[in-house]
Amino acid sequence: MTDIYEPPGLAELTGLFEALGAGDAVGWAESEAEEGIPQLARFRFLRMVWQDIDAWSAAAPGWAEARREDGPAGAAVERALRLGLTPAELGEIAREIAKETAFGLLHGLGGPADGDLPPGTEARLPGWCLAELSPDGRPTGRVLRALHEDLDEAEPQGPAGGIA
Repeated sequence: MTDIYEPPGLAELTGLFEALGAGDAVGWAESEAEEGIPQLARFRFLRMVWQDIDAWSAAAPGWAEARREDGPAGAAVERALRLGLTPAELGEIAREIAKETAFGLLHGLGGPADGDLPPGTEARLPGWCLAELSPDGRPTGRVLRALHEDLDEAEPQGPAGGIA
């Protein structure tokens, strides 16, 4: 058994991207196979982020009703519904806010320096990264960089199938 991680081949990668619902499964797979970028891990992570983003619109009737009665936004939700906004419309607003928040977090993950601290302090602070693990849980040594750049590209276009 070797300690070096070998990613799947192009055909298997393409099938996995298709199973995850990638719109351009071949493009994502070719990028990983040819450039060595951990695109499958990136896409899988971004797919999970999109599931959370989309939950704000998909579950709007439930959360709108719950927040209408309780929570810090209760009065605002109640006013919006009284003024004629539907739970679905509130869900679309919440989805866009969630998308912008996700983008900001992903951007910050790639480069935590935001210029609000003196350069000498900023240079001494730790950063962070998101790293790929093999299917059996071993670190592959590959880092998922610049995830914010592919957030829009990974947006689901319809229901995704499961991985067989």
